[in-house]
Amino acid sequence: MLTRMKVILFGATGMVGQGVLRECLLDSGVEQVLAIGRGGTGAKDPKVRDLIHADFTDFSSIAGDVRGFDACFFCLGVSSAGMNETDYHRVTYDFTLAAATVLAQQSPGMTFIYVSGTGTDSTEQGRSMWARVKGKTENALLKLPFKAAYMFRPGVIQPLHGIKSKTRLYRALYTATAPLFPVLKALLPKYVITTEQVGRAMIAVAKRGSPKVCLENRDIAEAARRV
Repeated sequence: MLTRMKVILFGATGMVGQGVLRECLLDSGVEQVLAIGRGGTGAKDPKVRDLIHADFTDFSSIAGDVRGFDACFFCLGVSSAGMNETDYHRVTYDFTLAAATVLAQQSPGMTFIYVSGTGTDSTEQGRSMWARVKGKTENALLKLPFKAAYMFRPGVIQPLHGIKSKTRLYRALYTATAPLFPVLKALLPKYVITTEQVGRAMIAVAKRGSPKVCLENRDIAEAARRV
């Protein structure tokens, strides 16, 4: 079991990534966070180093910067709403595999954790476009030579601690439905989780592993209690 670890974080400015970053900064076992993105996180904590990188189809120029890390928390993603399959595939599959391939080469001893979603289609054959692409991405990641790789499949995610989605529509939706989250979580615990739980679960799985490769909402909640 890892007691101290250095992690790489993608998508740190998104809603899930903000939650993961918060939990990393609170956890004494996380000694360094390398946040890779097109913009900085704005974090003032000495644990955090921002690495600005523009081309998400090619990470070869930063290969030297990603050596020696223990875990990667890949929270980068977009909604498929209004996107065609080509564009969604580029962001969801191409960007993820471009990063993961370089990480596997430079830090093969790391644990890679990918944020997917409830309903992901591992067969890659279903009707749902986003589910097929997510499934294809998961399957490709599991073939890379990491020490371990885990697919997180959260359901409805409740943002906590002032965290907000970058998407205007989602911000409005979360604001409107915020009073309902306690009720939804009580009635549908299988499908509702918080940004705090996702972050804590990632840290726990990176430290201790998990008996499951694909963690559904309930598995993520259980892992969060073990951090």
